[in-house]
Amino acid sequence: MHYLYLFINLFSLLPTLLFSFHPKIKFYQRWPQLLPSILTVAVVFIVWDFYYTYMGVWGFNPSYLMGYYIGNLPIEEILFFLCIPYACLFTYYCFSIMVKQDYLKKSEKAITLLLITGLMLTGIFYYPRLYTSVTFFLLSAMLFVLQFVYRVSWLSRFYFAYLFLMIPFLIVNGILTGTGLEKPVVWYNPNEMIGLRLLSIPVEDVFYGLLMLIGSVLLFESLIKKSVHNTQL
Repeated sequence: MHYLYLFINLFSLLPTLLFSFHPKIKFYQRWPQLLPSILTVAVVFIVWDFYYTYMGVWGFNPSYLMGYYIGNLPIEEILFFLCIPYACLFTYYCFSIMVKQDYLKKSEKAITLLLITGLMLTGIFYYPRLYTSVTFFLLSAMLFVLQFVYRVSWLSRFYFAYLFLMIPFLIVNGILTGTGLEKPVVWYNPNEMIGLRLLSIPVEDVFYGLLMLIGSVLLFESLIKKSVHNTQL
């Protein structure tokens, strides 16, 4: 069981890594844009993780860890911010090149406004709770900037892909938060969150993951656009 968290990371990464070389996908050709995107966002979230682990907002069960740490974070947690974004960005990219119709384009602004309003109100109501309020405020600000400042063209496609990403999310985060286990791999301080869960998963995790991935997609899409522009010059 000491390798459980490591296995979760590897099993999330390996299938998408192998299919990156599929001749119809050729995701490996996007690695020059992908890797800086993942690493940049990973640094931000790892710093956040360091602080929240120190503050006791969440922590890790040593029964499922190999025992190697960087600061107060197990090495498996560091790998999480590399493996999971890779798998998710691969999925997003596949949707973007294979699904021609933009199903949520007409509803994009309404979805964004609904999310921003709900996140802001919930963040305000639960303001003293660190995990809830900080995650919801940051995500609402990010969505506002993407929709109304940058006016990105890919937001509706990201929403569509994230709906499908919820399936592996429920599996991976379900195991990490204790589904099928005697104790969770990752535990949470009940005083720093709402307390509402999807199976064993804190509802905050859904929006934390959304924030992490949308930041990665923003950088990924920006670097692709820059690469295409430089090629045309």
